[in-house]
Amino acid sequence: MSVCPLFVIVTFENSIFIELAITALEQNGISNDKILAAPLDKRSEPRKLFDTIHRADGMSLFDAAAMLGTCFMLLGAIYGYVLKWGPIIWGIIGAVSGLLLGFLIKLLLVKKSKGGAKNIRSEIVLMIRCEEQQWETIEKIIWENNALGMTRIKGA
Repeated sequence: MSVCPLFVIVTFENSIFIELAITALEQNGISNDKILAAPLDKRSEPRKLFDTIHRADGMSLFDAAAMLGTCFMLLGAIYGYVLKWGPIIWGIIGAVSGLLLGFLIKLLLVKKSKGGAKNIRSEIVLMIRCEEQQWETIEKIIWENNALGMTRIKGA
């Protein structure tokens, strides 16, 4: 009866913790030939700000613009009844100013989040081939060493 191997895939930030995790795994009976650490290449070109019909990253610059444009258009049309130019002109002015304001706010937030805040990213993938009875030990070691994520796959 052959024992089905277990594959553990873990992601880490590039830090000393991955070295500590590998050392702890080796000390707990996982041989060096069953451990593979692979660094990921970083994206070299900057992300595009505008989505196209063929590519979208889920970050829209126009959601805030649409919301503020709608709100300002509604307020312009409502208060336009008491203002000199009327509700249509003030509705158009409100829509354009809300669109511009929302777009500028979102653009500033996107630019600031790219450079300012530190985003946690997976930089190293650690793959371990082990037996089912070693899983609990490996899981404990991995989480103690600040892994970003982990999964296990039963081999065939």
